[in-house]
Amino acid sequence: MFLLNKTEQNKKFAVLYFVEAETTTKNAEKPKILKSRKTLLKLFFMEHMGTIASDNYVAFTFFIGTMAMMAASVFFFFELNNTSPKWRTSVLVSGLITFIAAVHYYYMRGYNLETGESPTFFRYVDWILTVPLMCVEFYLITKKAGAKISLLWKLIFASLVMLVTGYIGEVLDRDGSVLWGVLSGAAYFYIAYLVWFGEVSKLAETAGPQVAKATRILAWFVLVGWAIYPLGYILGTPGGLFGIKLVEDPKAALHAMDIVYNIADAINKIGFGLVIYALSRKED
Repeated sequence: MFLLNKTEQNKKFAVLYFVEAETTTKNAEKPKILKSRKTLLKLFFMEHMGTIASDNYVAFTFFIGTMAMMAASVFFFFELNNTSPKWRTSVLVSGLITFIAAVHYYYMRGYNLETGESPTFFRYVDWILTVPLMCVEFYLITKKAGAKISLLWKLIFASLVMLVTGYIGEVLDRDGSVLWGVLSGAAYFYIAYLVWFGEVSKLAETAGPQVAKATRILAWFVLVGWAIYPLGYILGTPGGLFGIKLVEDPKAALHAMDIVYNIADAINKIGFGLVIYALSRKED
C-alpha cells in the first residue's frame, strides 16, 4: 500500500504536537523561533515522507525531485544580487525553470500517491513551460555575439513540436506511439543540430572562450541528458522501441518511465542552471 491509514497519520500528528508542546514547556529558555522551525520541519516530513511506502520508488523520486528543484531555485534567486547585470536574466531564467518544475513535482507526487497512476498531463504542462525556457538560455548567452530573435523562435518552435508530438503519442494516440515518437525525435535532433553545428554553435565561437565552453557543455546536456527522455517514452508507450517492449508488465513499465523522467529532469534542469551560473562567475 502506497498510502498509510489516515487514522494512523492523525495519531502521529497528535503525538508530535503534544511532544513538542511538552518540550517547549520544559525548555522555555530556548528561543521559541527555533522550536517553531523544528515543529514545521517535523510536520513537513511527517506529511510528505510519512505517506510514502519504503518500496514506492516512484513517489520517492517525485519527493526528491521536488526538494532538489526547490533548493536549486532558492540558490539561483538568492544569487541574483551577486550576479553581473549582463548575466542576471540568464540566472533568473534558471531559477524560474527549477521553480516551475518544483511546483509541478509537488502536485505530480500528490497525484501519483492518490491515484497510483503516472501524472502524464501535469508532466507535459511542466515541460511545455520549462523546455522552451531552457532553449531561451541558448539565445541569452549568445545574444551579445549577435543572436537574432529568429533563432529564439526556431528553438522554441522545435521544442514545442517535440513536446506536442510526444504528448500525442504518449496519451492521445498510443497505438501510433512509434510514429509520434519519430516526429518528436526529429524535432529533438533539429535542436541538437542548431546547438552543435548551427547558429548557436557558430555564435558561441565568436562570443568568447567562456561562452563557447559553456555552450558546448549545454550542448552535451542536450545530446546526452535530453536523450534520457526517449528511454522513458519507449518504456511507457505500447509501441516500445519499434515494437520491442523493454518491460513487459504495463504497470512496471509506467513506474520505470516515471523514474527515468524524474532523473532526467533533475539532471537537465538543475544542470543547465549550474552551467549558466558558473558562466556568470567566470565572466564577472
